[in-house]
Amino acid sequence: MSKCFSHRGMIIRGIPSDLKKSNYKQMKSHSLLYLILCFLTFSACSEQHSGPDPRLNQPEDFKKLLDAHGDWAKWISARSFSFAMVHETTLEWENHYLDLQTGKVRIDADLYQAGNDGEKVWVSPNRQSFPGQSVRFYHNLYSTFLSIPYVLTDTTVTVTKIPNRVFNGISFETLEAKVKNGALIGPSDRYTLLIDPETGRLAWVLFSVKFFDRNNQIEEALYYEDYRDANGLVFPRVITGYQTENDSSRRIRYQTSFSDVFLVEKSLEKDLFEMPKTGVTTN
Repeated sequence: MSKCFSHRGMIIRGIPSDLKKSNYKQMKSHSLLYLILCFLTFSACSEQHSGPDPRLNQPEDFKKLLDAHGDWAKWISARSFSFAMVHETTLEWENHYLDLQTGKVRIDADLYQAGNDGEKVWVSPNRQSFPGQSVRFYHNLYSTFLSIPYVLTDTTVTVTKIPNRVFNGISFETLEAKVKNGALIGPSDRYTLLIDPETGRLAWVLFSVKFFDRNNQIEEALYYEDYRDANGLVFPRVITGYQTENDSSRRIRYQTSFSDVFLVEKSLEKDLFEMPKTGVTTN
């Protein structure tokens, strides 16, 4: 199966947003500018494949969930992923750019830039500008959250149906995604997916952060809401993170709004992910 794309490419656009950040227009223009420059200056043909992508072969119960989220084969064929986000608790904005084949990442934030160039994780202008505990932990955290369930089609993940889970007093049809060989996708090696009984879409994601402590069993919950169609795929406009207790969501830990989602069938320019001259490597 061979594919070749011109500079026009396929762009999935348009999760509209009513974010109230004062400099949101600047954030949006930065996101669009990077993408336009990258698309107009780069053209690529995919490598030859001997058969269908194995990620298209998913268990029927998981396919049912994926189908409820749209034409998920577009995620399989994509090479690049980009989105804008705002932390609602602090009103800090970020633009994220990812190469889905190499794992390269770039984040442009209010006070810093960070990324992964495929070999090292970096931050600019200095380590003190990044407010979190670990850039390596953070750099693909929200991209993982936003791209569930699509990202769980990876060949390193096994998704199975398990007994219904009662959460907040509601019985949900439940799938469990396990990453093979104890590897991590995002912050964890296991995700519990609770399916909305009315829409068939993802309602809750339950997980324990394993990045810092592989024995951690403290369960956290993400609530997915306000899905927006983006040319055949749907993404949540808002994800809210909760502490959990006794199979219930408790205190809100964070809330994030997303917009300007782009999924593209070609690679972004390599220069986008390179560490700036002011950058430093970090963990």
